[in-house]
Amino acid sequence: MMESMWVSKTGLNAQQTRMQVISNNLANVNTTGFKNDSVVFEDLLYQTYRQPGAFSSSDTELPSGLMVGTGVRVVATEKSHVQGSIVQTERALDMAVNGKGFFQILMPNGDINYTRDGTFQINEDGEMVTSNGYLMEPAITVPNDTQSITIGTDGTVSIMQPGTPTPTIIGNVELADFVNPTGLQPLGENLYQETGASGSPVVGVPGLDGVGTIIGGALESSNVNVVTELINMIETQRAYEMNSKAISTADEMLQFITQTL
Repeated sequence: MMESMWVSKTGLNAQQTRMQVISNNLANVNTTGFKNDSVVFEDLLYQTYRQPGAFSSSDTELPSGLMVGTGVRVVATEKSHVQGSIVQTERALDMAVNGKGFFQILMPNGDINYTRDGTFQINEDGEMVTSNGYLMEPAITVPNDTQSITIGTDGTVSIMQPGTPTPTIIGNVELADFVNPTGLQPLGENLYQETGASGSPVVGVPGLDGVGTIIGGALESSNVNVVTELINMIETQRAYEMNSKAISTADEMLQFITQTL
């Protein structure tokens, strides 16, 4: 009976972790560029009492064995990098990636992080930065006398200035792609960090070599499906209740034994 309680306990822990992941998905339903997480479960080691294929006599083998599982655990959380909806904002510095790729962000310590959040602004030096003030990489500086900014699908950033009839190109937005974007480590602040599982970034021009294009004046919304998450929440709740019931039942069986024998 004690073993069954411990097995059910692992189920409670696993479902509690899944509920936390679902809650985080729902909390970020309006977070720009957010990618929803899903939980991956695996069964734990088995106790083998009879080995399948063992000899039951000198001429016969056991067609099946006797193996009892010891529970479940959460082995991974995976982000789904499915494209989110593109929402027009009409802000000149807003950018959405239509397809594969991440914006490159230069951190204060010199590291390069990555994001799908294209909410960019201009700091006091005219440099394009994130909402938290981190610089875009490669750096793009907007002159003080800029009248309008246009961002092309290939990442070309051009401006109009007084007395100049033609646009002036001031920089190009580059995107980084990964062989396994699921292997990126989320850091918060809508940022990801390269890991050994993600592979090295392949930096390219938007629209070339499989990299997505840039949509100016728009943002990519979260790809969280609220209906799906609510269904997952109900499923998790039911699984949690069943594991709780298993613990309660095992306790009642132990109580019956102690009171009867």
